[in-house]
Amino acid sequence: MSDNLKRPIRVLVAKVGLDGHDRGAKVVATALRDAGMEVIYTGLRQTPEMVVNTALQEDVDAIGISILSGAHMTVFPKIVELMKAKGLDNVLLTGGGIIPEEDMQKLYELGVGKLFAPSAPTTDIADYIRSWTMEHRSELFS
Repeated sequence: MSDNLKRPIRVLVAKVGLDGHDRGAKVVATALRDAGMEVIYTGLRQTPEMVVNTALQEDVDAIGISILSGAHMTVFPKIVELMKAKGLDNVLLTGGGIIPEEDMQKLYELGVGKLFAPSAPTTDIADYIRSWTMEHRSELFS
């Protein structure tokens, strides 16, 4: 483990809804694992409720949603709402996929973390999650 972590950063990677394209999610999950993070991949066709419940059960530090279906303005706000209801205020919600810039801005205003385009280097994603965790989850560091 790097950065004097007490345990690996735990990241839940999920595909929500009917979006059946999971290649990118699997690439990101593998890259995060290779960066020293513990990754829980939920597989396809998850509901927002399933994602948040799994995040709670697995005690994750971050949730990464991969979305290519165009349902981002429904999925992310619902997950934010459920996270707040379950007290997951100190868990990063991030993600990526086909999300127009103006929608990204609206999602940021709701509290969603940085969102990544399909062309984003996986190292940027891992660095962002690590940096956010260092800033917001200081209890993980010795």
